[in-house]
Amino acid sequence: MNKIYALNHSPIDFHFSQNPRDFMVRELPLYPFSNKGEHHILNIRKKGLSTLEMIKIFSNILGCKASDIGYAGLKDKSATTSQYISIHKKFTQSLDSKLSLLEERNIKIITSTYHDNKLKTGHLKGNNFFIRLKKITPSAFIKMDCILQTILQNGLPNYFGYQRFGKDGNNHLEGKKIAHQEMRLKNRKINDLLLSAYQSFLFNQWLGSRIKLSRIFDSFEVPEIFQALWLQNMPLPLEQIKSIKNQPHFFKLLEGDILCHYPHGKIFGLQTPKDIERFYAKEIAPTGLLYGQKILHATALAGEIEREFDDTKIKTNGSRRFAWIWVEDLKYRYIEENAWVEMEFSLPKGSYATTLIEELAHKNIKID
Repeated sequence: MNKIYALNHSPIDFHFSQNPRDFMVRELPLYPFSNKGEHHILNIRKKGLSTLEMIKIFSNILGCKASDIGYAGLKDKSATTSQYISIHKKFTQSLDSKLSLLEERNIKIITSTYHDNKLKTGHLKGNNFFIRLKKITPSAFIKMDCILQTILQNGLPNYFGYQRFGKDGNNHLEGKKIAHQEMRLKNRKINDLLLSAYQSFLFNQWLGSRIKLSRIFDSFEVPEIFQALWLQNMPLPLEQIKSIKNQPHFFKLLEGDILCHYPHGKIFGLQTPKDIERFYAKEIAPTGLLYGQKILHATALAGEIEREFDDTKIKTNGSRRFAWIWVEDLKYRYIEENAWVEMEFSLPKGSYATTLIEELAHKNIKID
């Protein structure tokens, strides 16, 4: 599934392999744990296991149900990852005697504490990533260095990564069949996962259309923009075109957009020119729709574009997701003798490190 990229550089050749040596993820908790309470909080490091596979191993070893174990987010299987889980302390009394059984399955407990509440999905601040890119020439690194500095300043689109769509990249097609009641699986979790992939696909398509529109405003002068929009059946008055073009950020906000305080907070509609300045200052960010029910929709021009990618047959609840994010704590170095670039950075929850890699490469990255 090809993406519309925000930057306009030519592709950069490098090799990326999503494996436990070259791809590491560390979960950043949403809040400090109280070190008291009924729930045992374990910081787990795992290799070659999905989060759900790791939880199943814990439930089998400790003799509890998988549903008794709380977690904040799903982590990649093809990586070395650390994340927090919660288990009621009545199930962990014999945990110390079973550490070797966990380590045999590539699971290690790094730290442990306690908290009053069970962890729930979404209870995380974000994730810190380490990624090693290979086969990078000195000239390619010079180009990459410039692009990374631009991304650090301006941010990047918050696409769903290829992992969201399954091994063959077509989970969303099955999800569409479920939404249209053409099929239904007995396994509710898989059913919901496929439907979520379809929502993610629609979000990516919408985001690509908004980036394409922003590139028109960024690349052309007002008369050319007027003509391009007219050809796309999106006529706008010249004064409105001038106002949008003069926005300082690449991603152009439109009348009717739904914004959100960044990196977390309440959503609200675009109201004043000051909101545009706050977006450029990284205080708020635009959101896109994960299509479904019981959700605030964009209005006016933003709503017209949003409706192009809506599917009213999706009966599950929808939500809104940041359309634009910023990279935090970015560090990187070029190891010329190995032709490697090692990168470390943080992203908000639900964001994919591979989206940054693809923005750098300007092409779909190879998945091993």
